[in-house]
Amino acid sequence: MGTNNWWPGQAEPAMAMDSADWRTQLTVDSRQRIVNKILDTLKRHLPVSGQEGLHELMNIAVRFEEKIYTAATSQSDYLRKISLKMLTMGTKDQIAMAGNLPSNSEGNSNLPSNSEGNSKNPQDPGNRNIIT
Repeated sequence: MGTNNWWPGQAEPAMAMDSADWRTQLTVDSRQRIVNKILDTLKRHLPVSGQEGLHELMNIAVRFEEKIYTAATSQSDYLRKISLKMLTMGTKDQIAMAGNLPSNSEGNSNLPSNSEGNSKNPQDPGNRNIIT
């Protein structure tokens, strides 16, 4: 074993340097652009009004970016986690919107209903009044 102070669960010094190295290569400007993109996504999916609401969304975006930045193991992991969360937010929003759309089976059509199937539309498959 010698004088090596490494033990299981502790990163080797070379590995620790490599994993932290990606953070030094990411500029403050790059992180700010990412925060701005997160903010844009939040604004699209969360309605806010006034400066106070916008300020709160900015705080959420900054905290989220910092959390991912701290937890990520590499720059690609950092970008992947942020992208995945933004896509997930968009998907959940689309699912929620689809759930709120009226169904045609409920009779929410603008056309007058005809329970006998005698539609005036000659292209209607249920039309029993065939025009010759």
